[in-house]
Amino acid sequence: MPRDNGDNKHGTRCAGEVAAIAFNNFCGVGVAYNASIGGVRMLDGSVNDAVEARALSLNPDHIDIYSASWGPEDDGKTVDGPGPLARRAFINGVTTGRGGKGSIFVWASGNGGRHTDSCNCDGYTNSIFTLSISSATQGGYKPWYLEECSSTLATTYSSGTPGHDKSIATVDMDGKLRSDHICTVEHTGTSASAPLASGLVALALEANPELSWRDIQHIVVLTSNSAPLMKEAGWITNGVNRKVSHKFGYGLMDGGAMVTLAEQWTTVPPQHICKNQEVIEERAIDPTFGSVLSVAADAGGCTGTINEVRYIEHVQCKISLRFFPRGNLRLVLSSPQGTRSTLLMERPRDVVSSNFDDWPFLSVHYWGENPVGRWTLQVVNAGNRHVNQPGILRKWQLIFYGTSTNPVRLRPRGALASASFAFPSTVPQASFFPSAPSQDIFAASTFKNLPNIFAAAGSEKQVL
Repeated sequence: MPRDNGDNKHGTRCAGEVAAIAFNNFCGVGVAYNASIGGVRMLDGSVNDAVEARALSLNPDHIDIYSASWGPEDDGKTVDGPGPLARRAFINGVTTGRGGKGSIFVWASGNGGRHTDSCNCDGYTNSIFTLSISSATQGGYKPWYLEECSSTLATTYSSGTPGHDKSIATVDMDGKLRSDHICTVEHTGTSASAPLASGLVALALEANPELSWRDIQHIVVLTSNSAPLMKEAGWITNGVNRKVSHKFGYGLMDGGAMVTLAEQWTTVPPQHICKNQEVIEERAIDPTFGSVLSVAADAGGCTGTINEVRYIEHVQCKISLRFFPRGNLRLVLSSPQGTRSTLLMERPRDVVSSNFDDWPFLSVHYWGENPVGRWTLQVVNAGNRHVNQPGILRKWQLIFYGTSTNPVRLRPRGALASASFAFPSTVPQASFFPSAPSQDIFAASTFKNLPNIFAAAGSEKQVL
């Protein structure tokens, strides 16, 4: 219910991207145009842990997808995340939401690019429970506001350079308030990307309403397309031959491929959580510019226990250290297969604090790899600010989330047979997930089970 105060339209714009109805004669059509949608006015007053928790746990058996384009300040120096109540809301959502299949939390990765912020310092995007979504310009480039980090799962289009790249067209304002502002072509930032992702997830749930929250993440990883974004540098190929990027995750989300795969998908095995032994050994961090502290830990993947992980989904690296200024540090984690993932890039504005206390840096870059073997953490003094004294790496720990058996078991297309098959994870996804032509998508769609989507209304704290 927007008010005409010049600012209260952000949630409406996000909602229009997802669910603006077909043939509406005003603006563009929503991605999931038969979905129902609701809004919660959350950022208009004081925002605290309890307010966030209530928003994130609203009607969890009615709402399928929670779309959030908000978070901590994107100022390049903040390290903040959900409080205890909001954390509990996430856990309750994925365990009991949607009748036990798990609520889907879609999150904008953040707009702090001009401040060299890192989305891994945002505890909402840096969570295993959220699909962290980045942005690409119409030409397939990194926009100026993009934050790079290893927790970004995938990307959708959004705005780019003003005057050069188009922004997103959507609903803008209640016509009764502003008859000249019913539509806009100026929606911007990762705020505009997360709702597009939410709409695509809604289409996948329509094709297969039985998908769990982890099924959705697997489908996004397997179907996202790196090809349109390859003009940007920084892509790596991980240990199971998938291309991934700190800017774009696994690439541009592909609605046709998501729907096609959703129709064939069999629910993944239960999530195992394998905690590697905590390394408590104080190591000095050299204050010299360019210095590198390398530490290693051997992982067994909890072999022979109920927590065994052979196929990684998420990897958390929980780190406690002291170094001033903290923003000088770059943290790089390497897997036994040689995949290097940057958990933290330098943040030149982060000169206020010096500690990370059990901060759970997240990487999705090892998806499908086997964790067994030696993992290496590098702590690099890569920033250009002068450092007076050594720092200390106090302790660190690896936590692997995944399954003991191959999670991908597909039904043949068009068949309801119980037989399933698994493809080798070393095959590039492009070869077995071609984008379905649009007529195939709609021929397979009945719109009977289109999800409900919640949009957190209000303006981002970092307004574009």
